[in-house]
Amino acid sequence: MSIQLQGVFQITAWDEQPYTENDDGSKLTNAKITQTYSGDIEGTSELQYLMAYSPSGAAHFVGIETVTCTIEGKLGSIVLQHIGKFEAGVASSKFTILANSGNNALSDLSGSGSFTSGENGQASYLINLEK
Repeated sequence: MSIQLQGVFQITAWDEQPYTENDDGSKLTNAKITQTYSGDIEGTSELQYLMAYSPSGAAHFVGIETVTCTIEGKLGSIVLQHIGKFEAGVASSKFTILANSGNNALSDLSGSGSFTSGENGQASYLINLEK
């Protein structure tokens, strides 16, 4: 059975540190992020991105996010694997719920989704959940 979840997450903390910086402005960074979710998912998350910036400031990133939340009244956590980009001030990502990554009442969930950032550290998410 497939259902669609949607809502917004808000970034609550962002700590990004470069580990390689080049003379042309390109760099590699590690970002540690916390977020709060509202909408069909209610909860918080911890996320780490590895980011590769071009000299123009655009970036590609990969990440792993643990979301501790309530979905349809069930409490637990899921792990998302992200592949995304940041261009022209907008971040977007496609992600997958990693198989067998959930715990407690969310242990059997799978699916995929995406987000696109808005303003003030908010982004809208959309997840196609398989139960």
